Amino acid sequence: MISVKEGELLWTPSPERLSSANLTAYLAWLEGKGRHFDSYKNLWEWSVNDLEGFWGSIWEYFDVKTSKPYERVLGRREMPGAQWFPGSMLNYAEHALRHERPGVDALVYLSERHALKTVSWTELGAKVRRLATNLREMGLQRGDRVVAYLPNTPEAAIAMLATTSLGAIWSSCGPDFGPRGVVDRFAQLEPKFMFCVDGYQYGGKIYDRRGELKTILSELPTLEKVVFLRHIAPDDSTVPSPCAISWDEALAGAEVPAASFVYEQVPFAHPLWILFSSGTTGLPKAIIHCHGGMVVEQLKAITLQMDMHARQRMFFYTTTGWMMWNFLVSALLVDVVPVLYDGNPAYPEPDVLWRMADETGASYFGASPTYINILEKAGIVPRERYALKSLRSLVLAGSPVTAECMAWVYKNVGEHIWASSGSGGTDVCTGMVGGAVTQPVYAGEIQARQLGVAAHAFDEQGNEIIGEVGELVLTQPMPSMPVGFWNDPDGSRYLSSYFDQYPGVWRHGDFFRVNERGGCFVLGRSDATLNRFGIRIGTAEVYRSLLNVPEVEDALIVNLDLPGGHFFMPLFVKLRGEHLMTESLQDRIRAQMRKDYSPRHVPDKIFTVPAIPYTLTGKKMEVPVRRILMGMAPEKAANGAAMANVESLAFYINYARTQNDYSLGAPTASA
Repeated sequence: MISVKEGELLWTPSPERLSSANLTAYLAWLEGKGRHFDSYKNLWEWSVNDLEGFWGSIWEYFDVKTSKPYERVLGRREMPGAQWFPGSMLNYAEHALRHERPGVDALVYLSERHALKTVSWTELGAKVRRLATNLREMGLQRGDRVVAYLPNTPEAAIAMLATTSLGAIWSSCGPDFGPRGVVDRFAQLEPKFMFCVDGYQYGGKIYDRRGELKTILSELPTLEKVVFLRHIAPDDSTVPSPCAISWDEALAGAEVPAASFVYEQVPFAHPLWILFSSGTTGLPKAIIHCHGGMVVEQLKAITLQMDMHARQRMFFYTTTGWMMWNFLVSALLVDVVPVLYDGNPAYPEPDVLWRMADETGASYFGASPTYINILEKAGIVPRERYALKSLRSLVLAGSPVTAECMAWVYKNVGEHIWASSGSGGTDVCTGMVGGAVTQPVYAGEIQARQLGVAAHAFDEQGNEIIGEVGELVLTQPMPSMPVGFWNDPDGSRYLSSYFDQYPGVWRHGDFFRVNERGGCFVLGRSDATLNRFGIRIGTAEVYRSLLNVPEVEDALIVNLDLPGGHFFMPLFVKLRGEHLMTESLQDRIRAQMRKDYSPRHVPDKIFTVPAIPYTLTGKKMEVPVRRILMGMAPEKAANGAAMANVESLAFYINYARTQNDYSLGAPTASA
């Protein structure tokens, strides 16, 4: 374990990095317009206090193309229901494909089944136009829903761009989702068309999904056309549905010249794609994002916050069921090359993604803290194995990032690397807090609040707090906020999801702290708060402390509110290898937490479990576990179709059924 203190300086941008930064160029452009800012903090303050000035500058700086200009930047400011760029007409896919030209790559792709290959801008544009033209002739219209059950391949990107070019609405998930999880999502949308695949490969194993696909299709009666990709069984001539055609048939026909193709022009707020919440406690929320919101937000985020330059290559490990896939493909908006990978990130070797980054010349590498932990335990040192000549930046996202995790990057990847961390989510399909390449990097600290994102920490009374843990809130609207939820006509579900606690202020649902210099800490879901003696504790603090206990592989902690003002805080741990939970080990765990944080962090009981429950998108299921332990029926507390390991709930279900007096701890047989 690397020894580092939270807040320790890890990296400072070099003069060369500062001079070449996109933020530096943007600041110079603003100065030419009469606006001078001498720090990132001052720039951020302007961006959230003068929304019209800031977002108008983004529109102008990136030359957003419209068939009809906007009337004003912000028509209605109040949340929910802020109206951005009213009057404008545009198309997301048109912005992505405006960089098309011969002789350069648009996408890079690698999978367990296929060697590294590239898709040129010419090929991408031609396939999108041909597919879109055929979809239009088959009856696909503006506002229709198109769903996809596809792996992270070029075909998924092509299908998404073709769909959105017509003003139809896209939604996707990976073929690793089970039938119930797919139907829970897609049936809400009453889709007209579907793209699907017969199976996939993961970790060297072929997963045939033809049986699951048949079940899925039988529960989507609104489908009029199914486009079927034979991914694992190319010689199988059967089709999953009478209305199915092959991918090749869907792309048949003559070339469609770029000059003659007509992109459907839609209002700024017209639905672009629908992303789904994890759905751990019920039907997943169908979150609608719009054409204009994604265009302006991704232009800003990828260029100014991530410091990506045209023709550089960007990689995130993701599937089509996670918002990072939509974010990754949006790199096309700024002529950055997305690197797509389909497969297990640790197969056939734990360092396969680093080999891919080296071979593709990736400039930007996105990873999760969990993945870094796997590398550390495996003793992988990327700088010793690969040249990584093009790699300039690495971002850690997906869960709270520890100081040790960030320090590992500098020791094992490169001291010159800009290693940032960030947090955002499906709700806004971008980051809220994250990197700022002109700023120093401090261990365990997210560098800054993103431009245009009025993120603050609020206490329970709705007061802003600095240096203390509170609720992550947004006090001003963002263009990429959802325009609503599908099948929520009166907006009541949308309102209750974000605006139930602080009227007119977005509550994101994360524990958050901002320090005096503007550094940020996202400390886990606030609805999984550990409230001990009136002090709120983020679960991430507990998990960070456990990194110092080598016998512990993974853990989950919850706090149960009991009658009479009492509470019970059990810690569930999965031990590494053949280790056993001894009294000595329990004492060391408690001592470590007391040393790292406070006596309030020490659990009441510690139990060994065979597995920690996770969602399909890699989130620990703290809230469902807490609800099960408090007596809620398991089928109401957790949606098994949204879980990566549904069997892991068995321990907690048994615990709740057999133990009524939590002050006594778990039954002896389960401890």
